[in-house]
Amino acid sequence: MKITNISFERLDLKLSEPYTIAYETIDRTSNFILKVETDSKIVGYGCAAPDPVVTNEWPNDVADAIKNTIVPYLIGKDPFTYALLLLELKQLLGKRSSALAMVDLALFDIMSKKAEVPLYKFLGGYRNHMATSITIGIMGVDETLLKATEFVNQGFSILKIKGGANLEEDIAKMRKIHEKYPNIELRFDGNQGYSVKESVAFVKATAAIGVEIFEQPTKVEAEERLGEVMNQVDVPVMADESLKTLTDAFRLAQNERVDMVNIKLQKVGGIWVGMHINSVAKAANLDAMVGCIDECGLGIAAGLHFALSRPNIKYADLDGHLDIIDDPYHSIFRLEKGILYPTEKHGLGFSESDM
Repeated sequence: MKITNISFERLDLKLSEPYTIAYETIDRTSNFILKVETDSKIVGYGCAAPDPVVTNEWPNDVADAIKNTIVPYLIGKDPFTYALLLLELKQLLGKRSSALAMVDLALFDIMSKKAEVPLYKFLGGYRNHMATSITIGIMGVDETLLKATEFVNQGFSILKIKGGANLEEDIAKMRKIHEKYPNIELRFDGNQGYSVKESVAFVKATAAIGVEIFEQPTKVEAEERLGEVMNQVDVPVMADESLKTLTDAFRLAQNERVDMVNIKLQKVGGIWVGMHINSVAKAANLDAMVGCIDECGLGIAAGLHFALSRPNIKYADLDGHLDIIDDPYHSIFRLEKGILYPTEKHGLGFSESDM
């Protein structure tokens, strides 16, 4: 099999509700859809969601990478030699992780379509559905409670609360949500906003709630602080922004700085690297979660298929598509009462006949 043609589409997508995290407010996202055609008539699709903070790219960086690096490199190549292709493209693309992830997803889409199975089965098929959390950005206490009510009424059983800007307000939010919905699982993402002292104070103040996951409370630049927090609290501490490469995963595990890792395909460069990171986590007895950024349904589907394929991936935070207006890929998986189900179509579940 040979790659015969490559094209792409840029999607500039608005969010129905802008949201705030510790370091910015977000109201739109740009995604790129890569279409990789082969001489066997099988077509693979991949998604890139560039983010200057998370993936080290602006949208123009991805457009430039496609035109000047990805297309000339991939034409004529065999997609089944994906290890070679992705390794060499990594060297050419450098830190542009979503551009690499886009190619990775398209290659895995092609291979699983050739095998005539859904991607999650091609990768291992450990599960066939998974619960996802849904995220509440930084807002006032009363607004947070209203948003929690909205999501609970939609059937979600896991809420992730963004914080890190105001410790006392964060504690009040968590307490009020738990008081009103004691059976809902709560996760908290500090988005690097806390000191070690504040992180420990947050966990102590919310001990009665039973917070399921405490995500990236301290800054990336002082990674040892994650370990300091982990050693002083009983809640699992998870690395997100501190984990972008396989080397990061090894270092975090070797130095015993976290209990969990958040693998975002756009952040790490795709499924192939994600599998390696998950193996390091498993060897270190760390649980894994598959997360996302603001990705259309094609990117979310990829995260879901990856999450379903491995026993060590026990958690999902795959809600990045829910606020996107006019997402053309929203129907390639199902979300029912907070549970994600993949399509049983081959590959990622998308073909142009679905449009």
